[in-house]
Amino acid sequence: MRHNFGAGPCILPQEVFKQASQAVLDFKDGLSILEISHRTPEFEGVVEETTKLVKELLNVPSGYSVLLLQGGASLQFAMVPMNLLPEGKTASYLETGVWANKAIKEVATFGKANIVGSSKADNYTFIPKGYSIPEDSAYFHCTSNNTIYGTEMFDLPETNVPVVCDMSSDIMSRVIDVSKYDLIYAGAQKNIGPAGLTIVIVKDEILGKVDRKIPAMLDYKVHIDGGSMYNTPPVFSIYVAMLNLRWLKSKGGVAEIEKENIAKANALYKEIDRNPLFKGTCAVEDRSRMNVCFVMENPELEKPFLKLAEENGIEGIKGHRSVGGFRASMYNALPITSVHALIELMQIFAEKHQ
Repeated sequence: MRHNFGAGPCILPQEVFKQASQAVLDFKDGLSILEISHRTPEFEGVVEETTKLVKELLNVPSGYSVLLLQGGASLQFAMVPMNLLPEGKTASYLETGVWANKAIKEVATFGKANIVGSSKADNYTFIPKGYSIPEDSAYFHCTSNNTIYGTEMFDLPETNVPVVCDMSSDIMSRVIDVSKYDLIYAGAQKNIGPAGLTIVIVKDEILGKVDRKIPAMLDYKVHIDGGSMYNTPPVFSIYVAMLNLRWLKSKGGVAEIEKENIAKANALYKEIDRNPLFKGTCAVEDRSRMNVCFVMENPELEKPFLKLAEENGIEGIKGHRSVGGFRASMYNALPITSVHALIELMQIFAEKHQ
């Protein structure tokens, strides 16, 4: 058996793969999901259901629009300031990792980014606290989960400034209060579906307040008016996302999957803290449930452990090159049995090398 701890694109439920593969062969009257027009009533129904499921699973309040876009979170790094940052204004950013840093760099095209807090000097091993957000900020931007470094924001700062959040790697993994955010964006390839789809949840009233000319494809209002079909959407990615969101709903929704994610994270962190060969890399209070990063007390043992893991069906645990060590990504579809398999291997390895 293979255990997929890959950071993304990542594990999806087997039943979703089976349903999606069937639709590739026959979605409607012998036609594949890959060849039908996005303007057919059948696919318009897919877009409608996917949007409805996002709203239902996250309890999105009225006054918000859900968009199904392309370009990944990386395009949102530019679309956010393009749509929300007026000329001469400043946006405040929390710098907690590589992706936050890339988002900050994109702001320079449109205005100024004010970094209100950063953990860069400590290799992003914690979430900054105690910072202040200037009241005249156009918006405050944060990244809720940092896949490379294994940190996660569980609380938002108190502010009257509009809040924008990149939730690419922990959206749908835990209950959130959407009303505390003015714009949420997320690449789909962690807990929603395959790569190629980006979810945007935007409060309608924050749009239309910049004077710059925005290209149609980069204008949130254009996509709202077009029902996420201003141009040909990522048909297959949306369809698989719909199947995956159905699966999540059938499991009891976000509140139930959060319980499973807490159990998985607690089990692995407990072993890391107990096992004398391993140690975590992040501040304990900021440990991510999605991406567990750890190293070995003796770095010379890392390659042998990685080899043992691969021989025993543990996939994708090699750490990012900027951190080293190991990273176990535990998104919604990863069963806790896979976590137990990794823990057992850590214990076996420790018995042989103590």
